[in-house]
Amino acid sequence: MADRTPLTPDERSGLAERLPEWTLDGEVLRRTWTFADFPEAWAFMGRVAVVAEELQHHPDWSNSWNRVEMAVTTHSAGCLTRLDVAFAEAMDALS
Repeated sequence: MADRTPLTPDERSGLAERLPEWTLDGEVLRRTWTFADFPEAWAFMGRVAVVAEELQHHPDWSNSWNRVEMAVTTHSAGCLTRLDVAFAEAMDALS
């Protein structure tokens, strides 16, 4: 099962270096991707869905034409967890 352990203060302080494309917003990691067009954005979302199912961790996200906005947190823990970081790293590998 995925590690839903809350991040330690040291883990949180290293997020900017570990996930430079993501923004820390309280207990949420946020990132926006911009693609050439709607089909590319939609294809990315399809790849994200596969990983989300594998990890059993699903983002809050939206799509507007060529843009995908994503917010990641572990709702059941009420905070950021190691699973959120693993998910964000997996998203970086997809893009």
